[in-house]
Amino acid sequence: MRKRSLLATVGAAAVAVVTATAPATAAPETTDHARGGSGSVHCPQLSTDLEWHGDNRERLQQVIDERGRCDDHGRSGHGQRPVAAFDWDNTITKNDTTDTVLAWALEHDKILRPAKWTDISKWLTPAADRALTEACGTDVPVGAPLPTSTDTDCTDEIFSLRTEAKTMAGAEGFEGEWNHRRTVPEYAWVGQLFAGHTVSELRHYASQARDEWLAAPVGSERQVGSHTMHGYVRYYDQQRDLIRTLQRAGFEVYIVSAGVEPVAEEWAEGVGIDRKHTIGIRNTTDHGRLTPYNEGCGDEKRVVHGDSIPYIDGKRCWINQEIFGVHGADAWERQAWHKRIAVGGGDADTDVTFVDDATGAHLVLNRNKNEINCRAYDNEDGRWVLNPMFIDPEPRMKGTYPCSTEGYTNTDGSLGPVLRHDGSVIPDQRDTIHG
Repeated sequence: MRKRSLLATVGAAAVAVVTATAPATAAPETTDHARGGSGSVHCPQLSTDLEWHGDNRERLQQVIDERGRCDDHGRSGHGQRPVAAFDWDNTITKNDTTDTVLAWALEHDKILRPAKWTDISKWLTPAADRALTEACGTDVPVGAPLPTSTDTDCTDEIFSLRTEAKTMAGAEGFEGEWNHRRTVPEYAWVGQLFAGHTVSELRHYASQARDEWLAAPVGSERQVGSHTMHGYVRYYDQQRDLIRTLQRAGFEVYIVSAGVEPVAEEWAEGVGIDRKHTIGIRNTTDHGRLTPYNEGCGDEKRVVHGDSIPYIDGKRCWINQEIFGVHGADAWERQAWHKRIAVGGGDADTDVTFVDDATGAHLVLNRNKNEINCRAYDNEDGRWVLNPMFIDPEPRMKGTYPCSTEGYTNTDGSLGPVLRHDGSVIPDQRDTIHG
């Protein structure tokens, strides 16, 4: 279970539980033999000093006790170590760390001017191309830093495409065809903006941003151009404790992020996850410098232009490929029990596929996202663990999640019903676990 080399080199192609009633048909308890675990009563325990909703701590502890290799901390060599995988932004941290490094880079003139903005993203609309060209100008030489620390118009257009997928004037920023369960242009956009930089430079920017946002007071905000964004980030103590406990119990613990991999790596070190266990968008390099292209997954081309990233079904693909060694078209498919993670954790629909694949616990931090909350509240296998965010949790969502009609995002971007694994439709669900 070894992570591949971080970056592939290409030619000069370019300059990114629920506390709810479990169903009557909940899955039966798995035996120790089928689990391959020790079922040890000596597993390390989650801290009782940290608050979890309801009996969520006990339910997660049960999975650790059932699946952990706790007597020898995973060194027994008999069979495969259990795996846990977590999303990063807003799952392990409060607030988005990918946005912090982009904001820091804009504040410090670290975005290099491309020859053409459409070289960065193939989905950029003519309106967005014009807006960026007009706002950022053409006086700066190609490959030189744009003066975004003082040029509010340029900063605004770049940041608006990331946060709203629109120009400042409200025009659509991206158009064309893409698989909406494998990528989204505004996510790939962040890594693509760092084309021309080295990996070590990007890690340094992430480190600088991390220190500033961690030092800022909880609840603070920050101006990026004329935009206002969150001004602080915190590691969740409960998640740090969960990761540490899983590791001590012999689990292989991974981060699988739809953010840029060097950024996720830098932040993940703060919870004891090394680079080998961190998966994100892997931009390729040309002569040691990042390009707007990234590695593909499964049966895709080795190098793609944002066509797939660790996003919704893409997270499953990267887990299957990088952790379990499943290659080709099969990497996109739900695997047999022994080739799936034991614990999965996320906060949004971008995480729903791999979190649903978990065989022991599907941990969700409630951010009122449709598909993942539909599955969590439906609790088909009785193993969904839904918890309010640990800092500044979301209020109860009014009405119901539209599970039966528009909770699921299809590959073409249209919406449809969320289906259980038996093909039945999940009925609309109410939000009962919230801040």
